[in-house]
Amino acid sequence: MTMTDPISDMLTRIRNGCKAKHKKVDIPSSKMKKEIARVLLETKFISNFVEVEDKRQNLLRIYLKYDQNNQSLISGLEKISKPGLRIYVTKENLNRFGRVMGVTIFSTSKGIMTHKKAKTAGVGGEALCRVW
Repeated sequence: MTMTDPISDMLTRIRNGCKAKHKKVDIPSSKMKKEIARVLLETKFISNFVEVEDKRQNLLRIYLKYDQNNQSLISGLEKISKPGLRIYVTKENLNRFGRVMGVTIFSTSKGIMTHKKAKTAGVGGEALCRVW
């Protein structure tokens, strides 16, 4: 079965895992998903991630993070750019993403990064998702 939007599938698996209070979530691995997981780790939304060897396609195991009240640190995940409607942002328009709650993740020519790092690097790109 082919998947039309693997990033949206990743976000849905994380969202469902947080709602069900799972400790970890397994996702089919890719370079872009690993980079998104790296950004989530840098921004402290997840506790860790590892790549698990598999016969067909490696799995990306993401360890979810909870506070002392057993509430997930990820309150919401939203996909911004979709296969039918790609959202590209120039470096001049990055300011409007700084005013929203949470972190916006961008795919830029210098790699996958948050809106703050993209603004510091002076690059624009495709707005992938928002996490809060």
